[in-house]
Amino acid sequence: MHDLGAGFRYLLKGQRWMARHGRSYGFGLLPGLVTLVLYAVALTALALWGEDAVTWATPFADGWPGPWLGLFRGFLTAVLFALALLLAVVTFTAVTLLIGQPFYENLSERVDREASPDGTAPESGLPLWRELWISARDSLRIVVRAALWGVLLFALGFLPFVGQTAVPVLGFLVTGFFLTEELTAVALQRRGVGLRARLALLRSRRTLVWGFGTPLGLAFLVPFVAVFLMPGAVAGATLLARDLLGEETVTPTPQPPPPSESPAPAR
Repeated sequence: MHDLGAGFRYLLKGQRWMARHGRSYGFGLLPGLVTLVLYAVALTALALWGEDAVTWATPFADGWPGPWLGLFRGFLTAVLFALALLLAVVTFTAVTLLIGQPFYENLSERVDREASPDGTAPESGLPLWRELWISARDSLRIVVRAALWGVLLFALGFLPFVGQTAVPVLGFLVTGFFLTEELTAVALQRRGVGLRARLALLRSRRTLVWGFGTPLGLAFLVPFVAVFLMPGAVAGATLLARDLLGEETVTPTPQPPPPSESPAPAR
């Protein structure tokens, strides 16, 4: 339970770090806004034509009596949209990080420098195109894993009682895990930690990961919230990555503003 609370505190620390660096915040919103528009268009199209897609995919049910046909296809349409929403939450981070790679790399380095006792940040030493390629490749692998989990959860959703109770909870835990992987990848990739090693590292502290990623995944379900939380989520994930690797972290002390000069009293 300690790790669960610690993960949530890292999420809050990241948002506070971003609040102290408001000048960079505006730039951090742009990648999320672009991704949000793309996903909004895709989900709107699914809402408009999802029922047609389900009808096309279930021709065997055409002869079913009235109420059963409508209930069956209506249920499948709802599940299809819920699955698409789950994948959107998981992949939103990957796409946003890919679009905003240079900014988020710079942001993560700044967090590392402030949190490091010697004021330095690890650097990958790779050219930008190579970092983009590794990030895109690893993100695709994570999306495939998330899709497999989505299919499994979709199948379990048909089980009585379990599908309405345990499956939604499991879905949010899975979402939180993969969200955290995507966000910590920014800091861990700079340290040369590959995808398999990252997944093993996250599995070793699952409750810490869930404490960070699950509330973030729930927040991402609220329209537009993901855009505003993304920069702070990257900052918090960098602090979380330092904890996972056992790196010493110092808490930056806010510097008081310089005293304003007051005019000398008249003599």
